[in-house]
Amino acid sequence: MSAHGHDEPVVRPEQVRISDKSIWSKLPIIMGVIGLAGLGGAYALGGGDHGGEHGNDFYFSYLTSAMFWLALSLGGLFFVLVQHAARAGWSIVCRRIAENMALTLPIMAILVIVGVFMGSHDLFHWTHTEVVAVDPMLKWKEPYLNESSFKVRALVYLAVWSILGLFYWFTSTSQDDASSPQEIKAKSHKMRWAAPLGIAVFALSLTFSAFDWLMSLDPHWFSTIFGAYYFAGAVVSTHAFIALLVILLHRSGYLRGVVTKEHFHDLGKMMFAFTVFWAYMAFSQYMLIWYASIPEETEWFSYRGAGDYLTLSIVLVFARFAFPFLGLISRHIKRNPKTLAFWAVWILVAEFIDMFWLIDPVGPYNANNHHPSIEFGLVDILCFVGIGGVWLAVLTWGLSRKALVPVNDPRLAESVHFENF
Repeated sequence: MSAHGHDEPVVRPEQVRISDKSIWSKLPIIMGVIGLAGLGGAYALGGGDHGGEHGNDFYFSYLTSAMFWLALSLGGLFFVLVQHAARAGWSIVCRRIAENMALTLPIMAILVIVGVFMGSHDLFHWTHTEVVAVDPMLKWKEPYLNESSFKVRALVYLAVWSILGLFYWFTSTSQDDASSPQEIKAKSHKMRWAAPLGIAVFALSLTFSAFDWLMSLDPHWFSTIFGAYYFAGAVVSTHAFIALLVILLHRSGYLRGVVTKEHFHDLGKMMFAFTVFWAYMAFSQYMLIWYASIPEETEWFSYRGAGDYLTLSIVLVFARFAFPFLGLISRHIKRNPKTLAFWAVWILVAEFIDMFWLIDPVGPYNANNHHPSIEFGLVDILCFVGIGGVWLAVLTWGLSRKALVPVNDPRLAESVHFENF
């Protein structure tokens, strides 16, 4: 853990290594048990023949939570890719957390496959052959929207993400144990070289996965900007989660003097920037579709613009954009761990509301062709806790198994001493 060529270490072991006696080292088992119990309880209450009268059953609740936690996994992968591609120095002390977020992608692949494949007939209108046979638009889309190609594409997306996540985690953590400067530099070069290609593959796969798993819930509706919409939410939530996790680690005595208010400032700036980017994507999608006034496109907004969902749509505008925009403008708020933690939690809650708004109204609307009312209950909570528990079990396993920062990164000293001007 020495700064190469210097006598003084850049970081000390007690700053970046979680103790076996710490509660953090026990979280993988605790979270795993909570997660499995939550999933079991959710399925017992809402799965099978116990689905809600209006279609708000286990699979819609499951998909909502799965897409929320998957957004954090994908955001972590994007953070790692873009920092390597840009050769960013400031983010090195935060990068291991993002690597551990990306490490969750293999388990999320299993959870998505189980939920989306098992629940496809409950979730996706176009999987019913009798419906497709009498619907000209679905018939026209059938070469793309059919179960065989849908499953193949899903497996490709999940395999690509899992491979990238594992590649960066194993390469980065193995660099911690590298013994020679040549080996250390070779691993840095390897990760940096793979990043641009990884970003291209990531962009395509994330876009089409959003089309498949979210947009096709209403198969008559389409938006070419929808992938960017989901991406924006994933990235802003990821920076919020990284900031919040570092603050919690600080409270336990870790990463103090390693991740500083200078890094909080930059994480806050990214939270602010992608809040604006999300708003730009959301407004562009809404404005263009509503202005064109094509029935199969405006219908998607119409049943989110009536009843309970009109209220939720208005809440989303303020929760997702207006309030965090105003709250994160100040430099002082971004550099203060307490105020930054508040807005980090706020953004994560808003991301879940957004996923609920995208997914929940589709089931009852397709089933009854009427404007649905909001039904949020125990099954929704248990799905969130269940998938989140499994996700956090993998994340905390990675945190407790390896150093919290890439201790042999050649530019670690630059990152530790980074200052905003």
